[in-house]
This record gives sequence, structure tokens and C-alpha cells, in this order.
Amino acid sequence: MLKGGLMSIEAAMASLKPSERKVAQYILEHPQEVISLSVQKLAEFACVSEATIIRLSRSLHCKGYLELKMRIAGDLSQSLLPTETYQEINANSSIGEIIKSVTNNNIVSIQDTLTVLSPESVEKAIQTLSRARKIGVFGVGASGIIAEDFKQKLTRINRWCEIGTGFDAQATIAANLLPGDVVFGISYTGQTEDMIRSLEVAKNNGAAVITLTRFGSNPVADLADIQLFTSTLEKSIRSGAMSSRIAQLNVIDILYVGIAGCHYEASVTSLEMTRQAVQVGKRNG
Repeated sequence: MLKGGLMSIEAAMASLKPSERKVAQYILEHPQEVISLSVQKLAEFACVSEATIIRLSRSLHCKGYLELKMRIAGDLSQSLLPTETYQEINANSSIGEIIKSVTNNNIVSIQDTLTVLSPESVEKAIQTLSRARKIGVFGVGASGIIAEDFKQKLTRINRWCEIGTGFDAQATIAANLLPGDVVFGISYTGQTEDMIRSLEVAKNNGAAVITLTRFGSNPVADLADIQLFTSTLEKSIRSGAMSSRIAQLNVIDILYVGIAGCHYEASVTSLEMTRQAVQVGKRNG
């Protein structure tokens, strides 16, 4: 069942144009009513044009208004939606409360991300990465940690991969990418200027661009041939991008398993060879 319409609207609200935001707000306030409205009636009730509703649907990565309504209907019929929401950091929380709130935030972040992560885009990303001659993985700050994790996983299955966590390294890698290569840009905000410039270099050289950002329009995602998204509903006090980092790592694990599966026998062989190679540096027992 399609779902995630309401969450997508909330996540994208800040990046919507004023007219799109107007109809988005109406949908959030009247979701049950909207699923039975034609595009003409919704335009009338929200005081916007029919074209605005179509643009909103596309901004939310739906094929059209019908898909958006189906996703909203799926949300409303979902009886097992999590009752918990993101919780801010509190000064006087007990250890038990901290354990519960941080764990809950991570769970909610992954669940919310499932509603904005397109299976079609994931499939395209896996196939593109699997065929790549060379993969450049870019990330800065907290996203650099995610990039390091992806590089380590790809290296274990013998995929040619280089990582850039700063502009000089990213630009150097991007300058040497060619058609048939892939650059994977990871940026929660999608606003990192150095990454934008590096991705532009890679794109101009003919490399495929895949991005992983928060949901909604942003400069990094706008450069991508394949866009992957995580939930954007984490509160402003992010403390080292806690739950958003978990959601990003979950997407990386999905891609890794998919890529390994495309080259199953070779991946299993490489994993065993690398396991044996590092085993000599560990104590037995």
C-alpha cells in the first residue's frame, strides 16, 4: 500500500513555494476530506490554481495528484503508525528517559524514512553503483562518517571506491571521474557548498550523480541523476545528527546489501578474503 503522503508534506513544507505551501497546509488540516476531492475542488477550497496542486504533487515526488491522494489514504488507513514522535534533549532527564528517548528517535527516524525512500530510486542506485568503474563517495562533517562507512563496506566487496570528506579531496576525485563512473554525495541539509561544487565537476565530466539528503528540494539533490532521501522531521537540536545519522546508515546498508547481491559469488569470495586478511591482526580466543 502506498503511504507517506502526509509525512512528505510535513518534511517538504519549508522548501515549498508559497502557493504550494498554502495547499499543503490545507491538506494537513483536512486529510480525510482531501482524499475524496477532485483536483478542481481542492484548488477551489485551498484558493489556488489546479496547476499549483500538480506542481505540489511533483515537488513531493509523486507522479500526480492521484498518487498523492493514494499516499494520504494509506497514511489514514495505517493502524500501526508509531505514537511516539521525536523528543528534544532535556536538561533534567533521567538515564532511563535518555535511553528511551534516544532509542525512540532512532526508530522513528528509520520508520519515517521508509515513507520517503523510493524503491525505484533505490533499485536504480544499486544498479548504477554495481556497474560503476569507479565510485567517489563525498561527505562532510557528520555525513563524512556515513561516507567512511560506505567506503569501508564497498572496499570489503572489492568495489573501486575513493572518499572525499573535504573540498580539495572531493574536487580532485571528481576531476578524474569519467562516464561510467559514479559520485555519491551525502549531505543531510543538501546545502553544503563544497559538495555542490564538487558534484558539478563530476557531473560535467559525465559521471552519474547519486545523492542522499533530507527530503525536499535542495541544491545537492537538484544535481542528482538519482535522488535518495531520509526523513527531515528531526528537531533542531540535533546533537551531532543523531537520529538522522541512523537513518542515513540504514540507507547505506540497504545499498550495500543490494550491490553485494548483484555480484553475489564475487562478493562472498571478497568478504572471506578480507576477513582472513585482517584476522592475523586479532588475538585468538
